[in-house]
Amino acid sequence: MSDTRRFLCEAIALAHANLENGGRPFGAVIVRDGEVIARGVNEILSTNDPTAHAELVAIRAASQVLGSPNLAGCAVYASGHPCPMCMAAMRLAGVGEVYYAYSNDDGAPYGLSTATIYADLAKPFAEQSMAIRHEPVRPESGPDLYKEWRRRQASRG
Repeated sequence: MSDTRRFLCEAIALAHANLENGGRPFGAVIVRDGEVIARGVNEILSTNDPTAHAELVAIRAASQVLGSPNLAGCAVYASGHPCPMCMAAMRLAGVGEVYYAYSNDDGAPYGLSTATIYADLAKPFAEQSMAIRHEPVRPESGPDLYKEWRRRQASRG
């Protein structure tokens, strides 16, 4: 059995176990150097946290294991097609590879597809279903937020 198949089967097994426990059918594992360093299942229903997707739960755990928000050199194996939020989080964390077993097409008949969100996000802001507006507000007093961040970063360095 290939490593890809083995890790995807583990993610699917996590999803099945989560389903048995009353959760949604999603699981994920994060692998570095051929070893699983973190696992996660969808915890939306148990936590009432809409961001508690399996991939994000696993990313949070992997970051704790590694003691770093940088997951460069890691691969994510997910039971289902990662949503845009999860895909963005994996990119921000530096994940280099993502594999998934069930596609959005597989999930669509069961209400488990995020294809419409991907399609909406591909549109210009003005055409998306959610109002998104840039308002360049700056407080009248105090340091500029980003300049202050840079100053503090430089003082640490």
